[in-house]
Amino acid sequence: MISLKTLPTPPDTQLRNLGWDWMLGKDTLPYLTNEVVTVKPAEADAYYEAANELFEMFVAAGQHVIDKNRFAELGIPENLVELITLSWDDDRNIHLYGRFDLAGGVDGRPIKLIEFNADTATCLPETAVVQYAHLKANGLDDSQQFNAVFETLTGQFEELLALNPDLQPTLLLSAMGGFPEDDTNVALLGEAAREAGFDIEFDFVDNVDFSAEEGIFWQNPKNGEFEKLDFWFKLVPWESIAEEEPELVQLLTEIVRKRLAVVLNPAYTLLFQSKYILKILWELYPNHALLLETDAQRLIDKPCVEKVLFGREGANTRILNADGSEHHSTDGDYGNYPKIYQEYVEFPQDLSGNVYQAGVFYAGEACGLGFRRGGLILDNTAGFVGHVIE
Repeated sequence: MISLKTLPTPPDTQLRNLGWDWMLGKDTLPYLTNEVVTVKPAEADAYYEAANELFEMFVAAGQHVIDKNRFAELGIPENLVELITLSWDDDRNIHLYGRFDLAGGVDGRPIKLIEFNADTATCLPETAVVQYAHLKANGLDDSQQFNAVFETLTGQFEELLALNPDLQPTLLLSAMGGFPEDDTNVALLGEAAREAGFDIEFDFVDNVDFSAEEGIFWQNPKNGEFEKLDFWFKLVPWESIAEEEPELVQLLTEIVRKRLAVVLNPAYTLLFQSKYILKILWELYPNHALLLETDAQRLIDKPCVEKVLFGREGANTRILNADGSEHHSTDGDYGNYPKIYQEYVEFPQDLSGNVYQAGVFYAGEACGLGFRRGGLILDNTAGFVGHVIE
């Protein structure tokens, strides 16, 4: 059984004291309860070590896919392969951040990889700011939380500047309109970039202009002038760009090839985002302690989870019994993607039967822990629960 503790003082005042007033909207705070998961120091260390080891394994798996030309198996759109290879082969295109979703790690259960949200991971504000503010509002010490997300992100942006001295420190951050949660994630990234020395701008992706000869531009509403920005962060999935905006893929390929801009997260993160990479990992590291058996066909005589290669927020997921019959499922918009089958593992639960999935952010190294709480399949209705180490 998962161990919960109540921290009675909500973080609203502390968030204002930190200058994070934009966090106080209705779209973030409802995810935070006054309960937190209690985590032992050794468990926090294990989450840190697991995420670091997993990232190294993902890099090896990505190299394997490129070396063996297995892009099609991963469902990678053909028009992205060149950009993926370009960004992979140039170490100046660093992976800014992502989030490992993990089962176990508390209540004596071993840590197991569920998937890696490597391209457009959200839950940044909740993990980096809200649970920290909740901790401080209740008079607890920084050391009682595995949470250096903001500082580590800032370090990643500093590294970007150091690796790309030939480019101007101008960063445009873009999300798609109509998703307030995405706006708050982008805002946090912008604050970390500003602290690292970037000049930053925000605008929705529809308002960004791209030129294969000149780079990435944004129209400044203050003077109507088009300004070139040398770094672009997009909270838009690469597979969506490839499928819906093939001309943009061509433009971005030329922009990256000609060093007109750095795009974050790089296109190669789609290798990690495809859930087929879980099968590749099992091939390369069979029976590894952090992995669950995964195959392109249903696992015989054992319960498994059917996932689509590019599903998000638990959509189009089915839990299958050992005989192949359906135990539980969710609908969604991703049903046309190919499927993979991952060995089923039980998540820690509380007394009310809620399940808990750990999320560990990775930004050059593991840097923060948070939990999502919900039903048997965690979907877009899942809440966020912070943690305290004791």
